[in-house]
Amino acid sequence: MPKALRHLLPEEDAGLGDEAVDVGVGGGGVSVGTGHDGSKHLWWWHHPHHPYHPWHEPFIYRYAASQDQLRDDPNVALFFLEKDLHPSKKLNLHFTKTTSGAKLLPRHVAETIPFSSNEFSDILDRFSVEPGSVEALEMKKTIEECEVPAMEGEDKYCATSLEAMVDYSTSKLGKNVKVMATEVGKEESPQQEFTISPGVTKMVGDKRVVCHSQNYPYAVFHCHASHATKAYLVPMVGADGTKVKAVAACHTDTSKWNPRHLAFEVLKVKPGTVPICHFLPEDHIVWTSK
Repeated sequence: MPKALRHLLPEEDAGLGDEAVDVGVGGGGVSVGTGHDGSKHLWWWHHPHHPYHPWHEPFIYRYAASQDQLRDDPNVALFFLEKDLHPSKKLNLHFTKTTSGAKLLPRHVAETIPFSSNEFSDILDRFSVEPGSVEALEMKKTIEECEVPAMEGEDKYCATSLEAMVDYSTSKLGKNVKVMATEVGKEESPQQEFTISPGVTKMVGDKRVVCHSQNYPYAVFHCHASHATKAYLVPMVGADGTKVKAVAACHTDTSKWNPRHLAFEVLKVKPGTVPICHFLPEDHIVWTSK
């Protein structure tokens, strides 16, 4: 199991006891359990480690980029062209975690919690979140982006539990799947120049499920499936010696994306002309067929 998934599991010392949580992944199935008393535990994420920004998730391709996003969003540097994916290529990157430690809930717990714009007031009350606060704004944006219809040629789903994410991924890819995530050798790595090392590996097939973590009191993943996505494992080394095994997704059909999406603004290309690639932040997940 990748570190990105392990970190989403509730810690043993979170007041649950050694046997409180059991998670198993294998054979295309997953199980998550809570303590013997069936009690429900929620893990509130730490206060967001960045100011609230009104721009949309950069990996949702229907939205245009704002000037503030182009200037301030650290994910700007993650976009690149497929032709640049080769050893010795230097890229200025900052690998970040986009969320602040929210944990996965078992599905039977997650399904008891409302997740809808129509019930947003109830959701805020349930988590004791002040309306208009940074937390409330982050939560509202996550729910609204989950509710936006998929673009043409895209299949999307917001998973509120590990079981739901596995079920969605295997429904698109079959039962024999592999999960990958970017892994950074140091816990904290500043923005710096990285050099791609030999050993870039292309994953078999062109259908993936990519799941992007969202800011929410518990772990929520915005997943989308596409027939026109390549995946690569990319080893690289930073200027300070940090070793990274990065997952890159390359989208070969961008013709339906917003023509002012962040990727086009940064790379100075037009929709549908060349494959658009991006590295995944540390806490995002790619599912692929074995």
